[in-house]
Amino acid sequence: MTPASTRAVRVALVSALALGTVITGLGTASAQAEATSTVRPAAWGPCAADVLAEIPAAQRDKVSCAVQQVPVDHSRPRGDSTGVIMMKRPALDPAKKIGSLFINPGGPGGAGLIYSAYGSSFFTPEILEKFDLIGFDPRGVGRSAPLRCFRTQEEAEAVNEGWFALPITKDEIASSIRQSKAYTDYCGINAGPLLNHMSTEAVARDLDVMREAVGDRQLTYVGFSYGTLLGATYANIFPQKSRALVLDGNVDPHLRLTNGAQYDRERARGFEIALDAMLRRCDTVGVAKCAFAGDARKKFDKIRETLRKGPTTLPGGTQVTLTGVVGRTSSNLYSPSTFKALTTWLQSIHVAQNPSAAALSVQSVVDVPMLNNLGGRADVRVLPDTPYTADDSYFAVNCTDKPFSRSNRNWATTAAKWEKESPTFGRYQAAADLLTCPTWPTRNPDRWIGPWNRHTKNPVVVVGNYYDPATQYLFSQRMAKQLGNARLISVDAFGHCILGDSAGADAAVTRYLVDLTAPVNGSVYQPNVQPFA
Repeated sequence: MTPASTRAVRVALVSALALGTVITGLGTASAQAEATSTVRPAAWGPCAADVLAEIPAAQRDKVSCAVQQVPVDHSRPRGDSTGVIMMKRPALDPAKKIGSLFINPGGPGGAGLIYSAYGSSFFTPEILEKFDLIGFDPRGVGRSAPLRCFRTQEEAEAVNEGWFALPITKDEIASSIRQSKAYTDYCGINAGPLLNHMSTEAVARDLDVMREAVGDRQLTYVGFSYGTLLGATYANIFPQKSRALVLDGNVDPHLRLTNGAQYDRERARGFEIALDAMLRRCDTVGVAKCAFAGDARKKFDKIRETLRKGPTTLPGGTQVTLTGVVGRTSSNLYSPSTFKALTTWLQSIHVAQNPSAAALSVQSVVDVPMLNNLGGRADVRVLPDTPYTADDSYFAVNCTDKPFSRSNRNWATTAAKWEKESPTFGRYQAAADLLTCPTWPTRNPDRWIGPWNRHTKNPVVVVGNYYDPATQYLFSQRMAKQLGNARLISVDAFGHCILGDSAGADAAVTRYLVDLTAPVNGSVYQPNVQPFA
């Protein structure tokens, strides 16, 4: 769907080192009163050397950074504060500057600080010319007081041992339940004051502080994946402060905030829809462009069921497991530029399981690395891998926002049910939040659960791909219906999120962000490049 050079920056912009925990007291009563009366302007200055090392050399002398103080608990603005780090890439033509454009890459847990330096991957030159691009690490993420459940790597490794991404046997299920409980116990002990204040609502209120700190009267914002929930939350808490909001790759806000299990169940269906469409496209283009062509659906299902009985050994001795195939397929469905290599790899597994098929296989095996997207926590573009110091913001946000049963005793029954209706991804999806959130140590958190229909002066632009795996197209349709004033535009495309990869959608979004001319509701665009091209 996109050239490799463009897609190569979708998904994982992950900070290597933490800025450090910056939760502080506000001091005297007079200082507290001053702090709550106005938002201090952002104090822009040089970015740290390790931050600059993560962005293109050509951008390093252009960007600046600031740490903005926000209340840990917005209902207690005179209490402790925490720092949210921001990066600004200034508008290329200050004389034409409209304002600031805030960017959130998804997650939750996506570190978005350096996305401003990669604006050309998502936005047209006109947007770069007329807006300061602002990237930020949300509270508890990356360099913004990262929420960590462990004191040492050894503690984390001990908990991860025996915690299976795809638990199938009774022993694997029992071990995963036991280890996920140990994980949440560690979080309750070590996560600190942010543990109870990681909701999307809290981040939306932080975003309003940042908006005021950069001097904008209203918010201009682009959110990807989970970032669409952040944008929708902002639009409903601060409808009068919303100038132009673009939501690309949408969640279903109402479902996510009222029924976490059903939301994740439907996410599994979204991956199944995308996989089936990819396999059908493979058969359509034929073996010359897709090595796995020739009843690809049947072959894939046979691979999955064979691996369920045990691993397959490839020539050279590499062993392939069911967890490996499901995980890699899930990851690569985010990026259509990887489909050709993925299906070539799948064909090599098919041949290994069916030696008689070897004569029909004419393409060489290509290794297909899983995308470095933190299991879906950084959803926009893949960059070259960087060292990663883990934080635990993913579960901190999800388990705060999404209501689950307080017990995982029935996990095995639920996982089997999901697997029956979503044979490849049902159990895999159930092994995340459904396994962990029931024992998360937060109780009765503050979180925004609606309304979602408050009217903004300008329509919110909702963008959805037909075959988006992580946030299925149905979610974008629901988002547009739930918002009080929205326009839905669609792209007949594979992959997760689309801005930067569809000239038609990019042009429509540019006119909206620049002129506030909303696109025609129901408009459909094409991607720049189709998979298997």
